[in-house]
Amino acid sequence: MNSRPLVLCIGGHDPTGGAGIQADIETVSALGGRAISLVTVLTAQDTHNAAALWPTAPDAFVRQMDTLLADIQPDAIKLGLLGSAEAAGEVAARLSGFDGPVVVDPVLAAGGGFAMSGRRLAATIVERVLPSSTLVTPNRAEACALAGNNDPEQAAAELMDAGTGNVLLTGTDDTRGEMVQHRLFTRDRPPLLLSVPRLRGSFHGSGCTLASACAINLALGQTLETAVDNALAFTRQALEHAERPGRGQSLPRRIRP
Repeated sequence: MNSRPLVLCIGGHDPTGGAGIQADIETVSALGGRAISLVTVLTAQDTHNAAALWPTAPDAFVRQMDTLLADIQPDAIKLGLLGSAEAAGEVAARLSGFDGPVVVDPVLAAGGGFAMSGRRLAATIVERVLPSSTLVTPNRAEACALAGNNDPEQAAAELMDAGTGNVLLTGTDDTRGEMVQHRLFTRDRPPLLLSVPRLRGSFHGSGCTLASACAINLALGQTLETAVDNALAFTRQALEHAERPGRGQSLPRRIRP
């Protein structure tokens, strides 16, 4: 009998451990869950930027996914870097039969600017993946790219109109001011502003940490607003205790609160 919620984490492998699957596993474990995982893409990257990526072969990815899901039923699913439109389509096909929370972190580029997703993959995410989501956590640039709108808030609203469950529009890529402003878009009320003091420094993996924390919190039965509030608090704690093993960005330290 499981005593901890199971979260299926689907995403890329980051050798630094700052982002990707390792970030997901650390976050889920720290917050009381158990992570199971599928790797969509291998990457060459350091704490400065990504340099190359190699998506998992679609047939190998499908075999891994179907073998895993035939044996284990997750309580929640967290999606990160999907690697290819083929992988995104296969994931989308299986989301239609899943009734637990689905959190999508639409990774389109590395923190250093390296493109991680092409137009075909981005279109597949919007058309097939997001309609099955409970929560999507794009930053401002990602929301604009997905919606094809240069205004972040309008872009988030358009993603909602396209069928996305809820949108947490993060402000981490907006470097202005002393506060980082996030906005939670839901269907039953105006956007909720969630502001937190800005931390000094540059961090790699904050988005993965936040989305994974939302996923495990929802799997634990928390309401959407509570899950997001607690995920933001956990992410801030991880960044406050960040470590700098390389010469680039600092990496979150994800420990049990």
